[in-house]
Amino acid sequence: MQKLLSTLSGAQLDALWVTKPENVRYLSGFTTPKDGRVLITPERSILYTDARYTVQAQEESALEVVIARGPEVLAHAAEVVRGKRVGFEAEHLSVAALEDLSALEASLVPTRGLVEILRRIKTPEEIAKIRRAQELADNALQAVLPQLRAGVREIDIALELEYHLRRAGASGPSFDFIVAGGPRSAMPHGVASERVLQDGDLVTIDMGAVWDGYHSDMTRAYPVGEIREQLRGFYRAVKAALEAAVAQVRPGVSCPELDAVARGVLAEHGLAEYFAHSLGHGVGLAIHEAPSLSALSQDVLEAGMVITVEPGVYLPGVGGVRLEHLLVVTESGHEVLSASPIPEL
Repeated sequence: MQKLLSTLSGAQLDALWVTKPENVRYLSGFTTPKDGRVLITPERSILYTDARYTVQAQEESALEVVIARGPEVLAHAAEVVRGKRVGFEAEHLSVAALEDLSALEASLVPTRGLVEILRRIKTPEEIAKIRRAQELADNALQAVLPQLRAGVREIDIALELEYHLRRAGASGPSFDFIVAGGPRSAMPHGVASERVLQDGDLVTIDMGAVWDGYHSDMTRAYPVGEIREQLRGFYRAVKAALEAAVAQVRPGVSCPELDAVARGVLAEHGLAEYFAHSLGHGVGLAIHEAPSLSALSQDVLEAGMVITVEPGVYLPGVGGVRLEHLLVVTESGHEVLSASPIPEL
């Protein structure tokens, strides 16, 4: 909390009104953050929620808990910040919610990323939760792989993956799973459909689990029967790009530099133009968070960051492949958290 207060002071803010659920949870420990708000000042740190969560909030949060609803929340907060400079999360607050904040009778200042900056570096406890989420995902994938065969629908594979995750204790999937075979594998976000897998498909599976609020993320690609040589070439190029980029993950490496390493390998195979997205992203309380591993990013890797490295090649009408590792940046380099083997094709 002290780092956040220092940031507020540097931004000439007297308080911060926090509404983004991931940030509410990060600051308060409250596990139903969509129904919570946090107000941070140098003197007080307050979690607002309603009477449904009286016991839960008091058990989970070390912050001062105020039980209120609707206009009562802002009326209480106004007594704390009236006449002061109050930052609000511009990227999350709706126009209507911003209009409601006028009840604070304070000077409202839009802010971006003040809490997200703190969330980039994970504590050992946070890393342990992400590690457990990834273990659940790895175990589920290995359990379901024998069902990956011609005649099975993509959606059935996705449902089986989620079943295994939840049965093992995950609170849910990190996102709508991508299970995309055949021409659909050329869709970077081709969520599982009713398409039936066929011999010759190269199937992309992008999945993750949530454990105690923290996410994991991993992508693998598997052949169904004998795949064409063109797809095999895509796979080998992407695998080489993944390995080259992962080898460079360590503190001090800029994210654009890492992105360039993967694109350089794909360029050697004549495939760079078919890499349609950034190399990766941070993972934590949100499935996509800082840092951004893109050519336009200004982020530099630091120990304690948890990131994905996920090069891909996508050729419409033909197919594609993405391979993704989840890693934690360590003081001496990195540790790969995603343990599911990447096959040789």
